[in-house]
Amino acid sequence: MTIRFSIKDWIAWAPGLEDRAAWMAWARAPIAPRGDDRPTAAQVPAMLRRRLNRLGRMALECAYAIHPGEPCPVLFCSRHGDTERALALLSDLAAGQPLSPGSFGMSVHNAVGAVFSIARGDTANYSAIASGADSVESGVIEACGMLADGTPQVLLVAYDVELPGIYGAFADEPQASWAWAWLLESESGGGGTWSLEPSGPGGGPAGVLPHGLEVLRFILAGEAELAYGSGPWGWCWRRHD
Repeated sequence: MTIRFSIKDWIAWAPGLEDRAAWMAWARAPIAPRGDDRPTAAQVPAMLRRRLNRLGRMALECAYAIHPGEPCPVLFCSRHGDTERALALLSDLAAGQPLSPGSFGMSVHNAVGAVFSIARGDTANYSAIASGADSVESGVIEACGMLADGTPQVLLVAYDVELPGIYGAFADEPQASWAWAWLLESESGGGGTWSLEPSGPGGGPAGVLPHGLEVLRFILAGEAELAYGSGPWGWCWRRHD
């Protein structure tokens, strides 16, 4: 099974990488972004913005930047989600402390999408995707399913932050804080065209980037192919223009 799609527009944000020129330079000499900076997410109303931590602000900074304006499905894709809030809730639970309903509400995977929908007053479809190491691939597959059903455009927002130190022993890829968004169309949409298909058994040493950033680097660098393995299977990304 091979799926093909076009990327009409893109945007990304990470500490020290806040415009397209910086990202294009980074794609030629990639390193894992470091730093504690966070975007302003100024387009989110203040009463809602105060509920967002760094993870949510990065995601919505990108989502707002290239949203087409008219109703458009949005897929929010994060491998780990808000581990900071989840860990704080678990720590309170272990200590016998009462849990904050607000913190719980913002800790779930679809919380960022809900804030985006409320802030925009937007009733278009939004979804949250978490599929382990293959989260980005799962997001693209879901988006392409929507395009195949006749949706003109789908906004895919991918994002993650470093795991809290207590989870460090379980990390299986380099850690970084990053977010990017692609406005996807069908292959005939007029943007650059790529394909994604499953391949044989995967595996292998991690590179210098988390996988979500490695996929973005491949797209920006204009390379012909990216092979990626995750346990018993793998994926092949190809460029066609």
